[in-house]
Amino acid sequence: MVGIAFIEKLLNLDEANRYRIVTCGEELHLAYNRVALTDYFQHRSVEKLYLNQFEWYARQDPERFLFHTCEQVTSLDTLGQNVTTSEGRTINYDYCVLATGSESTLPPYIPPERAERTQGIFVYRNISDLDKILAYSNKDGVSGGRAVVVGGGLLGLEAAKAVFDLESIAKVAIVNRQAFPLSRQLDNEGGEIVLRRIEAMGVEVLTKTSVKDITTSPEGIFTGLILSDDTHFEAQMVIFAIGITPRDDLARKSGLTCHDKGGIIVDGSLKTSADNVYAIGECASWKGNTYGLIAPGIEMADILSFNFTQVETGVGGFRPRQMNMPDLSTKLKLMGVDVASFGDYFADKGINQQGGKAIPVEVKVDIASLPKVESNKPSAEKAAPVWEIKIDETANPSGATSKDAAGADKSDRAHIRKRAALGGPVECLTYRDPFAFVYKKYIFTADGKYLLGGMMVGDTSDYVKLMSLVKKKKVIEVPPSELIIGSGKKGEDDGADLDDDTQICSCHNVTKAAIADSVKAGVSTLGDLKAKTKAGSGCGGCMPLVTNIFKAEMKKAGHAVSNNLCPHFAMTRQELFTVIKIRKLKTLTDVMESAGVKKGSIGCELCKPVIGSILSSLYNEHIMEPAHHANQDTNDRFLANIQRNGTFSVIPRIAGGEITPEKLIALGQVAQKYKLYTKITGGQRIDLFGAQKQDLPCIWEELISAGFESGHAYGKALRTVKSCVGTTWCRYGIGDSVGMAIYLEERYKGIRSPHKLKGGVSGCVRECAEAQSKDFGLIATDKGWNIFLAGNGGSIPRHATLFATDVPPSKVIRILDRFLMYYIRTADKLMRTARWVEQFEGGVERLKKILLDDDLGICSELEKEMDDLVGSFSDEWATVVKDPVKRRQFRQFANTDERRPLVEEITERGQPRPADWPKQFPPAKIHSSAIRVPKAEWRWRRLASVNDLMPSNAGTTSVAVKYGDSQLAIFHIPHKGYYATQQMCPHKRAFVLEHGIIGDDADGNLYISCPLHKRNFRLNDGECLNDDEYSIIAFDVKQEGDELSLLLPEAEDLDAVIGTNKWMVRQATAEAVNRGGEGIEIADVNGTDPDAVQAAEGCGGSGGSCSGGNSSLEW
Repeated sequence: MVGIAFIEKLLNLDEANRYRIVTCGEELHLAYNRVALTDYFQHRSVEKLYLNQFEWYARQDPERFLFHTCEQVTSLDTLGQNVTTSEGRTINYDYCVLATGSESTLPPYIPPERAERTQGIFVYRNISDLDKILAYSNKDGVSGGRAVVVGGGLLGLEAAKAVFDLESIAKVAIVNRQAFPLSRQLDNEGGEIVLRRIEAMGVEVLTKTSVKDITTSPEGIFTGLILSDDTHFEAQMVIFAIGITPRDDLARKSGLTCHDKGGIIVDGSLKTSADNVYAIGECASWKGNTYGLIAPGIEMADILSFNFTQVETGVGGFRPRQMNMPDLSTKLKLMGVDVASFGDYFADKGINQQGGKAIPVEVKVDIASLPKVESNKPSAEKAAPVWEIKIDETANPSGATSKDAAGADKSDRAHIRKRAALGGPVECLTYRDPFAFVYKKYIFTADGKYLLGGMMVGDTSDYVKLMSLVKKKKVIEVPPSELIIGSGKKGEDDGADLDDDTQICSCHNVTKAAIADSVKAGVSTLGDLKAKTKAGSGCGGCMPLVTNIFKAEMKKAGHAVSNNLCPHFAMTRQELFTVIKIRKLKTLTDVMESAGVKKGSIGCELCKPVIGSILSSLYNEHIMEPAHHANQDTNDRFLANIQRNGTFSVIPRIAGGEITPEKLIALGQVAQKYKLYTKITGGQRIDLFGAQKQDLPCIWEELISAGFESGHAYGKALRTVKSCVGTTWCRYGIGDSVGMAIYLEERYKGIRSPHKLKGGVSGCVRECAEAQSKDFGLIATDKGWNIFLAGNGGSIPRHATLFATDVPPSKVIRILDRFLMYYIRTADKLMRTARWVEQFEGGVERLKKILLDDDLGICSELEKEMDDLVGSFSDEWATVVKDPVKRRQFRQFANTDERRPLVEEITERGQPRPADWPKQFPPAKIHSSAIRVPKAEWRWRRLASVNDLMPSNAGTTSVAVKYGDSQLAIFHIPHKGYYATQQMCPHKRAFVLEHGIIGDDADGNLYISCPLHKRNFRLNDGECLNDDEYSIIAFDVKQEGDELSLLLPEAEDLDAVIGTNKWMVRQATAEAVNRGGEGIEIADVNGTDPDAVQAAEGCGGSGGSCSGGNSSLEW
């Protein structure tokens, strides 16, 4: 495996075709995956284990690569630089790489001649061994008998699982001289879990036992073992898995220096004692160690292929890579149990992975020892060293150097502290679940800041993430306990929180970035990914994470992932935009009839806002018109951003951040009059928070009179164009940044787009307006403006891309017109310009061709469309305040002018704000069965008129009504009638459901979508369609003439269950819930016995319990 890995890497890196590779393999087969040998017992097909199929070899240029099978190298002449094979072939070489691997070890009491003449003795190393085991297990006298495996390590458990799965073998036993299996990877506690799991499978495990000898029949057939206590253990076949021995016989015969314990001695560059001869993999001994795991071997292949090709190149030289202490982390599935160990997993035992203390060494690297790539021919004379590197790793006992004594600089001191922490005392966290066969132990520095290593049994899902923390020596950003018990994250891990250089496949050193790059390069199947990167082709333990990352990257790249808008439209936003534009559709009804999957559908919370945005981008009609109002999310519906307490924010436009004293005073007066919280935003505007919905028209009427207009902070539209003072005041200013910012904000105000837009203009390169973090930004130069596009902050920041340089001011606008209009046309729903550009086919360079060079011939069309859109602007709030019908829609309740606070108001730093939400509300399933009076005794009660809802065939409508202390929501759906529910969404105890979007799903279920966090409640029964931890009460509605009546119990009975006072969040609510839930009373949430429900006077009031007798629900 290491040999073929080296070949692949060398072929890939040798772009100059300097090398011709000739390989000899003694086995009949092509290179196969030895780590997956156990699978061979299932499918019996060696081709399924091949690391590369026949086609790969056939594609290789024979002038670059030849592979001889069934041909063993029998002699190596290091002076003549040639090898002789078992076929009598002599092959000359410039460089020879030995990757002869290792062979299974037999105990001293079974010398080779005894093993040869005794039937029933096997090792577990290659395909030939497995074929022999399979054949022997089916023999008479063996079939139905017992197989015993000697050795409880990695190889032993693999062998045991292989024979355990054989139908011909009735019993399997393992003999292990340690107390528990896997003693080199796990401590006793972890080994015990594995032992229990193995025994639960029916496998007999003999621990603390060794074998003294074997017994045979007179015919030389194996019959059993003589154990250390002289007892006889009967068995029909035995597999020895007690270790491996490096295959260094060819090297020893050729005069290469080998280690006394076995292995060809190599230096840090993997060079042997002979010139131009290298050794890699299990046959190589580096610093006295040989490595039986695949990962160190792959690392050797990486190093050697790099040094052969990259030390001297046409673009300059590079320092040769050197062998470092390899990572011996492992992750395997053994006997059906997931097992992993990573980092320094025995750090708490005071020993390292080699079984002893690390020894400081002095390393010398001579460049002359590395291959010269300018010629394939052997040199006649030795070249003088080009340079020498001396690394002295010896340190005094304290770990301090002479520099420490002299006084290190700040960064050095930080490094010393980190080194001291990593080398100092340790603390362990352990988790043990014997019922699920799960064990975890993670080892940390004493301060808990660094993870040093650990082991896992049963659950290895966090292996890659934790191994990355250890390798990078990263400071842990969460409490250590969270690493072992989790943070409550649900769902499959797609690696989104992993760094690009995180190693996903340790067998072949495949990083997350390599998987992503493969997808970008056109890889579209997991099979192709494995073939290209080798990820998952070793032990296979990484495949779940590899699969999830691959799917995530495929989705990110837009491959084989449905990008349909929603179940109502089998097309993307871009396609729907084109359909609406070409067919000149102007309402949701028209769009659904023309392009919807089901023509009678009413849409959903996904497609309605998108269609509303598209219609606004094309026609810019007022969004509160009946045909458009129902399409808007709550923010657009009420022309204000809804806040967590159900109130709204008021944000007038302050173009470019420039404002007069008179306007500042007007804002202050309005805030003071309506008791609003005020804050200056990062976008150079002033926000007024806490406005009651019913006050919004009056507030805006006063602001408009003071010269303000809507800032469109509520819409997916242009928010602000931030500016510095530029030439207006700044002594460094080159461009008039304020004037340009105001012009741009005035031009693009009000245009709807797939996502919000922000701009910035800086008057010089000092960049005080942060223009390079905006969707579009300008920076003044002495020749004009540099235009930057597609930057943004947020959760995934992106630095804007320089799109055009030194653009004259008169040309800036048209470039931005084209960019914004093309983005509006083609971006997906809720896609920021940053993601749009990142996913744009051909990237920024292609976008330049389209928007600067007019490659598609659409620039004039884009400019005209922007002119038309800009010309259609009207201030949405100015229209509302003049229209009594539109103003009526801002009432809190349709049946009373009474006001009801929704969340307790507190004062902080002299300003009002809503009381805190608890960190986590408990689930709440509210049913009508919690009401004391049975539904049969409820009565019809008139609460609204038809005119209150202003029903229309153009779209859905809704209002809130007050009944006693309870708040209810009534909905009208064209052609389907009236529905009613409680107004409060139990997810965050928010009285906002009437503000939400009414939709239907693929099955025709009608629902209301909560505007805060999109919990969708079915209108006919209140069940939550997308979160089964919540439900609400739905009520019957009937129309009698112009009156609407709801079937309800008495007000006090309903208040006891959904009353505002009961559910309203107070500061005490958060404090009590965060303390553990004592003293807060909430209505019954499970529909328990109505007789058990008692009234309460509110949170912490003097009334009885509202938990329906279920104490676990009192919080």
